[in-house]
Amino acid sequence: MLFEKVPLSTKLVVIIFVLLFTGTGTITFAIRQMVSGYLIDRLDNQLQSQTQMVVNNIDKFSQQDPTNSLGMTNYFIQIRDSNNEIKILRDASGNMAAATSIPKLKYDIVSTPLLPVSGSSGNVSLGTVFTTPAYVELPDSLRSVSSDKLTNEQREVIANANASWRVAALRWVDDTNGQYGVLYIGLSMGDQMSTVQTITEYCLMVGVAIVVLGVSIGSLVVSHTLKPLKRIEKTAAKIAAGDLSQRVPAMPENTEVGSLSASLNAMLYRIESSFHEQEATTEKMKRFVSDASHELRTPLAAIHGYAELYKMQREYPGALERADEAIGHIEKSSTRMTVLVEDLLSLARLDEGRGIDLTQQVNLTSIVSDATEDLHALDPDRVIGTGRVTLSAVLPQGAPENARKVPCLAFTAGNLPDIHLTGDTSRLRQVITNIIGNVHRYTPGDSAVQVAMGTLTASITPNTLGRMPSTDASLSRFIEAVQVAQGTQTGHDYAVVQVVDHGPGVPADKRSQVFERFYTADPSRAREKGGTGLGLSIAQSVTKAHKGLICATETPGGGLTFTIVLPLGTVSEPPADRTQPMKTKKSGWSLGKKAAAQQPQAPAQGEMVPAPAASAASSANRTAQPRQAGPGGDTSAPITPLS
Repeated sequence: MLFEKVPLSTKLVVIIFVLLFTGTGTITFAIRQMVSGYLIDRLDNQLQSQTQMVVNNIDKFSQQDPTNSLGMTNYFIQIRDSNNEIKILRDASGNMAAATSIPKLKYDIVSTPLLPVSGSSGNVSLGTVFTTPAYVELPDSLRSVSSDKLTNEQREVIANANASWRVAALRWVDDTNGQYGVLYIGLSMGDQMSTVQTITEYCLMVGVAIVVLGVSIGSLVVSHTLKPLKRIEKTAAKIAAGDLSQRVPAMPENTEVGSLSASLNAMLYRIESSFHEQEATTEKMKRFVSDASHELRTPLAAIHGYAELYKMQREYPGALERADEAIGHIEKSSTRMTVLVEDLLSLARLDEGRGIDLTQQVNLTSIVSDATEDLHALDPDRVIGTGRVTLSAVLPQGAPENARKVPCLAFTAGNLPDIHLTGDTSRLRQVITNIIGNVHRYTPGDSAVQVAMGTLTASITPNTLGRMPSTDASLSRFIEAVQVAQGTQTGHDYAVVQVVDHGPGVPADKRSQVFERFYTADPSRAREKGGTGLGLSIAQSVTKAHKGLICATETPGGGLTFTIVLPLGTVSEPPADRTQPMKTKKSGWSLGKKAAAQQPQAPAQGEMVPAPAASAASSANRTAQPRQAGPGGDTSAPITPLS
């Protein structure tokens, strides 16, 4: 628990210190041992070579004057007889002395190896080299002086004198007189120990410098490396304080911190999006409850008011006529409330994924044709044109003639093509009927309407299309996917239905609210033109249930265009002949001409029995929400330029 409380930077610095300290200490110890072993090996080799020379010349050494040095000032030499007693030498004057040669040191300091006493061999084995302590004799001039008063040179000489000795013991034989004995020859290890000590001190100093420098540089590197984590920490603190727009600064994603930053930013984006979606959903739910209460309160208030009026006036003359009138108003209000409740129930079932059968074979052409006939019956004076939806390229509104053309979904007059798909016939009929009823209700009776259908191939999956919002950008993305599919000759086939009116239209800032439930530009909610305000919401829910897209966009010259994109359930494969190189993509106009020339016709999937046509008149009260100058959507033909 204590280790877990230590900051990460401190842990890393401590780890660096421990590693450097252990490494330098290990290297220092290894160098010390290696140098010490090497010097001892050299010393032993030197000692053995000199020992053999002394053994070979033992007769000469035995005849030297014992008062003089035996001639090897750096070596300690001691000759013993066969009884292991120190041999006594006699000079010409008859003086006797031990056959021992002692090296001379400065300041008359004497250092000799500690050997077995005379007459004893101790634990010494002949023919081996061994280490033995030194026996030091200081002169009276140094013995009485304290160590702190000694000079550095005196201390160094005393330290060398106290160093151990390496001694070799060999058997000697004098062939001239038949004598034999033991020879001890030794060398002081003072120089070797001094060298090892100097190397050790040097390695320690270098090691300390490396540790200090390494820890300092490591601290700076750790601090610099952990700066992004500090920024992440500060960003997280700001996000915790409520600022969901904060993001971690971007870094190269090939690093751990950069990968973490990218993952955190993606997570924060999703959290912010989810939070805003939740806020929007909560706000929509509040508005939905409020709007539903308003919508239900109006017919309930009417029913309650007319019931009280009937009770108040039933005793007066003419009560029967007034009762019939009150009952008629009550019936009208209850019918409106019933339609509203049914639409609410339909939306609830669609939100839960129920109330729709996506396995039926749908004759989409029959549905659109029936809805067009219903609109003609409701508005005999309206000019209704039919045709095909094609991909074309046109100049943006107000642009010069040399401006770049932009791709769009265009109307080409003619008969409606025969299109079949898999889906829910009744629900798709409800979508088309709601849109046609919306045109009838909110546009002048003599304004022209164009209804077009077509099939296009797009490089976008139905799942992706079904999740896209009902905006201009979504339609632009679909058109871009159509262009990509024309270049790659592969993709998913989609049925496209467009209903183009030339009425008052919807302001751009309101079109995004067209598909909201109970949305209306009339704050009084009088519903003078009928409808429940749920028609386009139902159309959007049904379209999304079919993995499709529905958009409300501006008609060139004024008006509103509804575009419905539904997957056909088939996938276009590349042509069998792949030997020809792929042509480069040309301009939008050439792409439009190619699309028109190669427009595929979906084959009829067997004999179809169309469902009974629901007239627009009978469903007038169930159509989409008002399209007065207030609700909104996106653009469809022409649209904004694509990048």
